[in-house]
Amino acid sequence: MQSRELEFSGVGGVRLYGRAWLPDEAPIAAVILAHGAAEHCGRYEHVAARLNAGRYAVYAIDHRGHGRSGGRRGNIGRFEWLIADLHTLIESARQAHPGLPLFLVGHSMGGAIALGYALAHERDITALALSAPALSMGELVPSWQIRLVRVLSAIAPNLGVLTLPAAAVSRDPAVVKAYDEDPLVYRGAAPARTVSELAGAMAGFAHHAAELRMPVLIQHGTGDSLVPLAGNRPVYERLGSADKTLLVYEGLYHEIYNEPERGRVLDDLVAWLGRHG
Repeated sequence: MQSRELEFSGVGGVRLYGRAWLPDEAPIAAVILAHGAAEHCGRYEHVAARLNAGRYAVYAIDHRGHGRSGGRRGNIGRFEWLIADLHTLIESARQAHPGLPLFLVGHSMGGAIALGYALAHERDITALALSAPALSMGELVPSWQIRLVRVLSAIAPNLGVLTLPAAAVSRDPAVVKAYDEDPLVYRGAAPARTVSELAGAMAGFAHHAAELRMPVLIQHGTGDSLVPLAGNRPVYERLGSADKTLLVYEGLYHEIYNEPERGRVLDDLVAWLGRHG
């Protein structure tokens, strides 16, 4: 496994930090990872190691406002900026591995970004894998509160409005402790602009999911209280892909790649990628 740091210029000149994890043997495909809200790509090193073992080259960036990338902490600016930033990374990976299949894997907010990218740039990637993707507010945020957040997004975009409890990410106490103590994890309340932009993107997914045609894998735990499975099911059912797989893991919390059963979950991901390369 070879690891190196990357640097890109995102929309508006924002500096984006990234990582590349390369297998020791010639890769059979490239995987782009999109991390979730508040976290950073460094938390996926163990995921990259498992993918490298299967001879997948792995690339990821810290989204704007996250980790080592520039921008106001926790504030994504505009959802379409995330799509454009991700496109820059994907094109870089394509140039590094011409002719190889290119997979996009997104977790939580990164799942929303990944689906948004797939809907806008379907021809640019081979297949899509989503881990507990944030595709619907469900009953977590009432509609009246979303309307209020949209107003706040315009007049006070950096005002914190939604806190993510660390205990909900995993049943593994060591993972929760590491998450809480990680200086690159944003532990403040999510800004109004971020919540408003994500809510707007989620509303669009309900209308456009049927347009997707590429193979899709969805992995979701039934114990997920941050992005409950029930709230996402309507979007899952609307996805237009003929090749669509939903793997449900009984009792697992939000970060299924960081649960005690992570080995089985990652094996499922690698096996699915192998069938679609």
